[in-house]
Amino acid sequence: MTTIRPLRINISQSQIDDLHRRLDVARLPERETVSDRSQGVPLSVMLDLRDYWRDRYQWQGCEARLNALGQSVTTIDGLDIHFLHVRSPHAKAMPMLMTHGWPGSVVEFFKVIDPLTRPDEHGGEEADAFHLVIPSLPGYGFSDKPRETGWGVHRIAKAWLELMRRLGYDRFVAQGGDWGASVTTALGGLGAPECIGIHVNMPLAFPEEDDLAAPGPDETEGLARLAEFDRTESGYAKLQSTRPQTLGYALADSPMGQAAWIVEKFWAWSDSGDDLWSTFRRDELLDNIMLYWLGNSGASSGRLYWESMAAGFQSHRTPVKAGCSIFPREIFAPPRRWVEKQYTNLVYWSEVDRGGHFAAMEQPELFVRELRKCFALWR
Repeated sequence: MTTIRPLRINISQSQIDDLHRRLDVARLPERETVSDRSQGVPLSVMLDLRDYWRDRYQWQGCEARLNALGQSVTTIDGLDIHFLHVRSPHAKAMPMLMTHGWPGSVVEFFKVIDPLTRPDEHGGEEADAFHLVIPSLPGYGFSDKPRETGWGVHRIAKAWLELMRRLGYDRFVAQGGDWGASVTTALGGLGAPECIGIHVNMPLAFPEEDDLAAPGPDETEGLARLAEFDRTESGYAKLQSTRPQTLGYALADSPMGQAAWIVEKFWAWSDSGDDLWSTFRRDELLDNIMLYWLGNSGASSGRLYWESMAAGFQSHRTPVKAGCSIFPREIFAPPRRWVEKQYTNLVYWSEVDRGGHFAAMEQPELFVRELRKCFALWR
């Protein structure tokens, strides 16, 4: 079935009531025994978030925003794929496919949709405009959950190509970070003539044997950041890539567990320092968390690690035109020499002065600027 069907979300009050009941009776751990975040999200932060979630947060605001943007589903390779399709009013706008990662969702792009589709209202020119296609990864948000193995990044990339063809786009660019960078890189490697270029804000480039022989200063720093990530930040990935089903029981049953699992990464990977709320509003983080909670996506989102951790976050030669923007608090920032070996037609490189892993949420103006500058090179 190749039809595209409009989708209107209408979460029932009974689902919201169940969430509130679970928040009311949640059994929480004792306070951490340190004064920093080295053991995870502090109890005080989660208590504050729980009270806000239960007493002040309104899901209906996010629901209304999603419905107003225009949502659809279409069946590709046996799965219903949910996506936002936001067309620019400018006829010569460039079509762009944008892919989120974990623990993100389509909510990551809320702040940049208007500036990208209506640039003349946000400090740009009509020539900067994009038509946007923003799908939810399989097993995430309102997309179907795979019922069989094999839904790794390369299969998703092929599904995204089919989605763009189905929408009638015979010439488009693609963008992504985190798993979105992996899918976007794989899409660029398909050799499809429709995909004329890609941009990633977490390039997949890792040291080769000759890079380790005599590393320069940038490479030494890159190696140190890789080692630090493996030592202090990679536990979530090891667990989701080996036992996503076991983890899923806890995330499916406890909204506080699902929230902490996500908040931990928004804090650790963003340019927030010691104050999470200096960068993110509680409502926007809860909007993102709700897409996992309402869809019961704890296990299904983690399975992407089981499917693709070995292949999805490895270096691959990618010949399509590519651009990379490096935000300083990205979890891994490979030096340009590593990146040029993998993205063999690198036409845009920029090192940004602020922002982290969730660049579109953290620094929307800088993120939009990067995409405008990058894709202006081949409009």
